[in-house]
Amino acid sequence: MDSSPPSKRRRKNLNFDDPFETLLATSSSVNRLSPVVVFAHGAGAPSSSEWIIRWKDMLGKALHAVEVVTFDYPYISGGRKSPPKAEKLVPYHTEIVKREIARYPGHPLILAGKSMGSRVSCMVACEEGIHASAIICLGYPLKGLKGDVLDQTLLHVTVPIMFVQGSRDALCPLEKLEDIRKRMRSISGLHVIDGGDHSFQISKKYLQAKGLSKDEAENLAAQALATFVSGFLGWL
Repeated sequence: MDSSPPSKRRRKNLNFDDPFETLLATSSSVNRLSPVVVFAHGAGAPSSSEWIIRWKDMLGKALHAVEVVTFDYPYISGGRKSPPKAEKLVPYHTEIVKREIARYPGHPLILAGKSMGSRVSCMVACEEGIHASAIICLGYPLKGLKGDVLDQTLLHVTVPIMFVQGSRDALCPLEKLEDIRKRMRSISGLHVIDGGDHSFQISKKYLQAKGLSKDEAENLAAQALATFVSGFLGWL
């Protein structure tokens, strides 16, 4: 498990021992209210999946959220297995976010997602009227089905982004992500789950060799993302 060092380019990757953190914490835009988190599922499993339920609980506790809101995209609720293009999911996702903003006026908004849901969350963050404090990407799908690099959305986002990636995630080679982070406009953080795949699954043999449990590995990730987000919400 490792949290990567910050990029040297314009100090845009957060270093928690850096004076830049103090600047963030003292910003006049800091809102100390508990955040509302809108958490989107991945392409193949609904919001009722065990994975989403477990991470919903972890996000709620780690971020001291007033609520972690999950939902199903229309293709899931309509019984389809394959999602449409990510761009076509943005309008529905945006309406969910606007509904929650109206329910919790004044509370900071955090967009979170698993795989595809994290990519759509980044798109939603760019929509007019959406003012997110941070985005949490759990297993960002950097590589498309044809092997192309899906970096345009990340390069367009200006909201701070925290990535949690498995070191064995074939959909997000870490060296490619590091290159993109250096070119991104937004501040970003990265926590790597050693031995984890796209869904953070770690082999028992690997865990035994590290003297670690899966819960401990994921809890470390939750702590890392909470530390990142705290810099933008002013927690002490």
